[in-house]
Amino acid sequence: MNGAQSLLQTLVNCDVEVCFGNPGTSEMHFVAALDSVPQMRSVLCLFEGVVTGAADGYGRVAGKPAATLLHLGPGLANGLANLHNARRASTPLVNIVGDHATYHLQYDAPLTSDIVGFARPVSAWIHESKSADAVAADAARAVQAARSAPGCVSTLILPADTAWNEAQRAEQKLPDLLPTPVSSAAVDAAARLLSNGRKTALLLRGAALYGAGLEAAGRVQAKTGARLLCDTFAPHAELGAGRVPVERIPYFAEQIVDFLKEIEQIFVGAKPPVSFFAYPGKPSWCVPEGSHLSYLAHAHQDGAQALAALAEHAGRSSRSPVRIPLQLPELPGGPLTALGVAQVIAMTPDNAIFADESATASFALLSTMARARPHTHLPLTGGSIGQGLPLAVGAALAAPGRKVICPHGDGGAAYTMQALWTMAREKLDVTTVIYANRSYAILNIELRACRRDRQRSGRNVDARSAQPGNELDENRRRSRRRVQPCDDM
Repeated sequence: MNGAQSLLQTLVNCDVEVCFGNPGTSEMHFVAALDSVPQMRSVLCLFEGVVTGAADGYGRVAGKPAATLLHLGPGLANGLANLHNARRASTPLVNIVGDHATYHLQYDAPLTSDIVGFARPVSAWIHESKSADAVAADAARAVQAARSAPGCVSTLILPADTAWNEAQRAEQKLPDLLPTPVSSAAVDAAARLLSNGRKTALLLRGAALYGAGLEAAGRVQAKTGARLLCDTFAPHAELGAGRVPVERIPYFAEQIVDFLKEIEQIFVGAKPPVSFFAYPGKPSWCVPEGSHLSYLAHAHQDGAQALAALAEHAGRSSRSPVRIPLQLPELPGGPLTALGVAQVIAMTPDNAIFADESATASFALLSTMARARPHTHLPLTGGSIGQGLPLAVGAALAAPGRKVICPHGDGGAAYTMQALWTMAREKLDVTTVIYANRSYAILNIELRACRRDRQRSGRNVDARSAQPGNELDENRRRSRRRVQPCDDM
C-alpha cells in the first residue's frame, strides 16, 4: 500500500464516497490508486471551479463531505471562487491538493507556489503531509475538521512523494465534532423575551431551515407570533407546499431596512443582516436602531435543538403551525419572460432540488415557487457567480433519485459552463434553464441606481465624461443599447 492508496481507503472509511477531480502530473498516483479502492466514485471535471462548486453542492445535500482533487497551487487558485461560496455556506468539504515532491521544492520549478497562502482565506483547517506514513492519519483529521459543526472547508496538501512512497495502513473515522447543545439557561432567557409583547423575529439558518428544525420553528411561531426570517442566500432551505413559511430578507439595503423596520427584537441563529455592498448615504448595518439582538444559537451550536426546546418551553398552542398551500400557476402564453419561465418551472415534481443562480430573475422565480410543490433550495451563497451549474452537479450526485433544476443567468453560467460536460458524462438528471439577459443585468440595475442617487444629490457628472466621443460616454451608450428589461429572455 502506498500513501495514495492509504489516503483513499481512509477517506472511504470516513464516509467520503465521491471525489471531484481535475488532476495533474503530481496527482497521478492518487488517480492510479482509484482502481484499488472501488468504493470511491471519481468524477472528472474540466475546470477547478466546477470541482469545488460540485463538492459544495454535494455537501449541502448529502450533509457530509466530498473530496476534491486539485493540481498544485494554480489548480487550487482556479477553484477559490466556489470555495469561497462553500465557506459562506458552511459546507463540509475536503480539498486534496497535490504538490511537488518534498525534495523537488528546493528547485523552485515553474508550478511551485504558496499553496497554504492560497488555501488560507477559504479553509478552516490546513495541513501538509510530511511522509507517506502520516497521510492516512492526516486524512482522517481533515475529514473530522470538515464535518465539525457547522461544517467547513479543510485542505490537505499532498506532496507527490508522500503519495508514491510505501505507507503502513489506512486509518478509521475519527469522532464527529457535533453541534453543541444550547443550554437550558439560554432557552429560558429566550422564552422570557418572547413573552414580553415586543414585535419579534427569529433569524434562522442551517438545520433550522429544514426537517425537524423548521417544524420546531413553526411551533414557536404558532405560540408566540414571532416572524420567521432567513438570510437572502440561506445555503439550504425547504420551501413549497406543506412547509412552514419563512420570510427571506431582501437583497438591497433600503429594502432590508424597510423589511425590518417594525421589529423590536431579533433572535439570531445567523449573522445579523448587513448590506451586500456599501452605498453612499445608505446603511451597512441593517438591524433597526434600538432593536434588541439576542443569540439563540451560535454557528457551532445545535439550532434545531434550541428551537425544539424553545417550542417545548412555550407550551402547546391552540393554533397549528402555518403551512404553505399548494397553488400552481397557469401555464403562460406568448413570449417567454422571467415570470413565464418561473410558471413553467413551478410544474416541477415533488422534492426537486433547485441549484439556483437565477440572479436578476430570482424575484419572479422565488415568488412563483413559494406555493409550488415541496422542494429544496440551494442558492448562490457567497456572491461569487458561476456556482449554479457545478452546484447542480454535486446535488444530483448526492441525491440521484431526485430531480435537479438549475435556473441560471447567462453571465454566471459562462464562468463554469464546463459543468455541462460533467452532467452529460455522468448522465445526471439535471435540467438547466439559462436566462438570456444578453448583458450584465445586475450592473445595469446598479448603474441606474447610481444615476438616480447622483440626481438626488444634485451633483453633476464630470464635464469630460459628457463630451461626444469620450470613451466613458461611449461605453455608457453601448451599455444602454445592450440593456433589456430584466425579465426578458
